[in-house]
Amino acid sequence: MSSDKIHHITSTDQLSSLLSSNTYVAVDFYADWCPPCKTIAPIYAQLAAKHALDGKLAFAKVNVDHVQDAAQQYRVTAMPTFLFFKEGKQVAVNGKAMIQGADPRSLGAAAEKLGGLASKKAEEDAAKA
Repeated sequence: MSSDKIHHITSTDQLSSLLSSNTYVAVDFYADWCPPCKTIAPIYAQLAAKHALDGKLAFAKVNVDHVQDAAQQYRVTAMPTFLFFKEGKQVAVNGKAMIQGADPRSLGAAAEKLGGLASKKAEEDAAKA
């Protein structure tokens, strides 16, 4: 399973750039020392492989120990924490502003929802072109 659909963020500038260049972004805030983070990582990679859509939906991972300012900016206090963005602004998906902990069901549902929205946006953009 390759994780080439996942953007590994190493700075807040890189995160900002990703947020501004994609309609939707899912971000996994994780730590290397966190067992639940390791448990959910392959599931996140599968969701990214299935749903990522260039310019419409991106999946990113932020190591909170390496990019502390990003973790602080979004008030990440538990690992893993999954946040979702639309047009650069944090949004709730399926009524959840964030998913804390390794919760494959919620994460899968959120990715499914974003994937649908991203596909719809791609179709709308293609129709306008």
